[in-house]
Amino acid sequence: MLGRVSYPGLFFQLDAPSGRYEDAPLGLGWQGPSLDYRKLEKLELDPRFRAWLENPLFERIVRARIAGDIVLYRSILFHKGQAGGSNLPWHQDGGKLWGITQEPELQIWTALDDAPEEGGCLEVVPGSHRDGLVTPLGGVIPPDQVAAKEAEAHRLLLPVRAGEVLLVHNHLWHRSGRGRAGQRRRAFSVCYMSASTRCVRKKKAPRVFPPVFRHALEAREPHLGRED
Repeated sequence: MLGRVSYPGLFFQLDAPSGRYEDAPLGLGWQGPSLDYRKLEKLELDPRFRAWLENPLFERIVRARIAGDIVLYRSILFHKGQAGGSNLPWHQDGGKLWGITQEPELQIWTALDDAPEEGGCLEVVPGSHRDGLVTPLGGVIPPDQVAAKEAEAHRLLLPVRAGEVLLVHNHLWHRSGRGRAGQRRRAFSVCYMSASTRCVRKKKAPRVFPPVFRHALEAREPHLGRED
């Protein structure tokens, strides 16, 4: 966030001073050194983040859920700064908003700071992923659907300590409130999916999704990637 380490292609989004998700600025990208960014994406470009998202335990989990070659939809830091950051409303991670040919189902969410119940922890509606997407678009869930589901009554808070990890289905209803004043809440979330997934967006060039776990495969089968 301070620009001391830089990789071409990193994505940044500043937080909203109001603390309202709806007020977060769009399309600005890097605005200079600041600890007020709420999102930092494409962290697979950084060797330390890359090593974490490709660790052997995560590979076993991912391969148990996804057949064949694996790619990343995104690897992203979510940050609630010392002012508390923004609230994140009930939403689902998928649908036309994501612009891909099939719905991913697995995100691995690592707490980099403590996230207590009153400090920006993840909140979920258990079992909500089984009903699929609420809207074809995906993303934020409309208020009338939140009320119909009685999400407030059924919500489950998932407080975590730094270093603990959550497995999240993309269609699970989830949200997070503001963090504690004076303390940061950072979380690193990685969405894995099948390499057969394609980008279908039209306004920009289709995205190319980076492959993962290739190093482990090549270690087991050294002839891969070598021309004889």
